[in-house]
Amino acid sequence: MRNFLKNSCLAIASAILSLAPLKVEAALLVASRASNTVLRYDEQTGAFIDAFIPAGSGGLNGPTSLALGLDSNLYVTSYYNSSVLRYDGQTGTFIDTFIPSGSGGLSSPESIAFGPDNNIYISGLDGNGIRRYNGQTGAFIDTVVGFDPLGGDELNSPDFAFAEDNDLYISSVLPSNGVLRYDTATNETNIFIPQENAPAIPGGLTIGSDNNLYIGDFSPVGSIRRYNSQTGSLIDVFVSPGSGGLSQASRLAYGPDSNLYVTSFGSDSVLRFNSSTGAFIDAFVPASSGGLDEPIGLLFTTNNSVKASEPVSSLGIFGFSAYLSVSLLLKGKKTRTAK
Repeated sequence: MRNFLKNSCLAIASAILSLAPLKVEAALLVASRASNTVLRYDEQTGAFIDAFIPAGSGGLNGPTSLALGLDSNLYVTSYYNSSVLRYDGQTGTFIDTFIPSGSGGLSSPESIAFGPDNNIYISGLDGNGIRRYNGQTGAFIDTVVGFDPLGGDELNSPDFAFAEDNDLYISSVLPSNGVLRYDTATNETNIFIPQENAPAIPGGLTIGSDNNLYIGDFSPVGSIRRYNSQTGSLIDVFVSPGSGGLSQASRLAYGPDSNLYVTSFGSDSVLRFNSSTGAFIDAFVPASSGGLDEPIGLLFTTNNSVKASEPVSSLGIFGFSAYLSVSLLLKGKKTRTAK
C-alpha cells in the first residue's frame, strides 16, 4: 500500500509538471537568409551549437526575422515566399504555415514582432508597409501603415520598434530613406527623421535603455546612429562606420549582458558593442560560423520568457509538494512502527 501511494503521487506530480510549457533553451538564434536556416549559438560564448531549424524546413526560404509567441513557439518570416512559418520552440520542428503566402497582401516580409495587443506586426519590402495579423489565428486584420507620408509611395520598411507609449518607429527605404513615427492614438504617420538626417540606408532599429533610438545603416560600411526618441534630433554616431568590420548593419538587439549585438549582413557575422560607449568588443559570432550566410534577424531567447507558462508551472510545484508530503508521512509512519 505504501509503495502504491508513493508511486501514484510521483506519477501525478510528473504528469502535472509535464503540463508546463517549456521555454526555448537559452541561446542566441540568428536567421541566416542565404542558407535558409535558423542557427543556434551559445548565448555566453557565441560558439555554434546547431542548425535549430534545418535548411528549408517547412518550406523556409530566406528567413529574415524571428519572434517568440505566447505559445512559446518560434515564428519566422520567410522572405522569398512571403509567409510566416511556426516551429516548436524547444525542438525547432516545423508545426505549420501560420500566415500563408501573400495573405492580406503580405510581400517580402522583413521583420516580425508581437505587439502590445498580442497581435503580429510585420514590415517588409515591395510595398508591404506594416501589416497586422491575429496573434492566435494568423488571420489578416489590417494594414497599419501603408504609405510613406512624404511622397505617398508604398512603404518599404526593413524594421520597426514599439516605443513605451506603443507608438511605432519605422525605418523607411526606397525611394525615401528616413524614419517614420506612427501615433497609435491618432493613427497618423509622420516623418520623424527626414532623409537628410537619417542613415544613408536605414536598416535595423531599436530603443535603448536610455530611451534613445538606435538605427543601423545598411550601407557597405555600416554604422549605428543614436537619436533622441522624442525630438528625432541626432545625438551622435554611436558606432563609427566599419567599426569591428561592420558592414550592412541589418538588425540590432540587446543581449543578456546588456551589450548591443548587431548582425553584420555584409561580413556574415554578429558583432558585439559596448552599450554605454559604442566601442567594439568582439565578433561574438565570427564570420560564417556554423554556415552563417547573410544574417538578418537575431533573438536572445532569455530576453523573451513567456509569462503564460507561470500559472501552469505552479501546478507542477503543487504536485511535487504533494509527493514530498506523502513521502514524509510514510517515512514518519515507518519510524513510529519501528519504535
